[in-house]
Amino acid sequence: MSTLGNEVSIVTGGAGFLGSHLCARLVRNGRQVLCIDNFYTGSKRNIARLHGNSAFELMRHDVTFPLYVEAGQIYNLACPASPIHYQHDPVQTTKTSVHGAINMLGLAKRVGARILQASTSEVYGDPEIHPQQESYWGRVNPIGLRSCYDEGKRCAETLFFDYHRQHALDIKVVRIFNTYGPNMHPNDGRVVSNFIVQALRGEPITVYGDGKQTRSFCYVDDLIDALVLMMDNSPAGFTGPVNIGNPGEFTMIELAEKVLSLVGGKSKLVFAPLPADDPKQRQPDISLAGKVLGWAPKVPLEDGLKETIAYFRTLVAH
Repeated sequence: MSTLGNEVSIVTGGAGFLGSHLCARLVRNGRQVLCIDNFYTGSKRNIARLHGNSAFELMRHDVTFPLYVEAGQIYNLACPASPIHYQHDPVQTTKTSVHGAINMLGLAKRVGARILQASTSEVYGDPEIHPQQESYWGRVNPIGLRSCYDEGKRCAETLFFDYHRQHALDIKVVRIFNTYGPNMHPNDGRVVSNFIVQALRGEPITVYGDGKQTRSFCYVDDLIDALVLMMDNSPAGFTGPVNIGNPGEFTMIELAEKVLSLVGGKSKLVFAPLPADDPKQRQPDISLAGKVLGWAPKVPLEDGLKETIAYFRTLVAH
């Protein structure tokens, strides 16, 4: 591989919510960035500020097809991550996770790149232990509506570790818990964006189930810190998987009330049936990330919500 290739970081799904923030951070860190996206859920608006920067290049490409470029690092983030989007075309979702992993692992093997897999807390399914540790194998329905994403990501982890064992590939695997912030898709169906958009529009706030199910919310800047630390500063031979998220746990009712207090207005809570296989609890045990990476989230929920609300105000008409 050329010296120039060593300086290149590929970000698949680079025009998505997390990918766009990662591209911006890598450019600021002095990396040459090749952003790969097919724009199924990504947006050119998310990466508009990077256009014209000589360190940034955009390629429209679907990771279910092989990619022939040079790079020193590959961040594999490509996959629709919200239930609305990944259930719209579940076969393609599975292909993106599985074929995409095979193609990016093949690329990493050809050029000798280190490759990071953006896995997910969804590999734990509807967990029987709380909080979730990396050693927990999960409780996942293999034939449900969420299976295309959950099992696709689980299979991707399998492929990463098999490439590591069989080909000595330099892999890093992170399991991302609920993350929020600017550049989220306003119609992605995820709870933070749902609540904020509904509140800004003065619409009723839709809470699924009884609202007592819990989630843990990590602000995007903290998450990007962890991804870069894992790629650049984790010990040699440390593959993960490692949980990345904020262990602060909130019920859906608590989140809705916090959003309403920050947005203002007179929206009321309305309740709807809980979607199939929706986990009742989700909280990361991040002790491994603290021990190995020296990482812990810093941004309190209220501060992160203020930034996210300010972003959505630019998109949503009252």
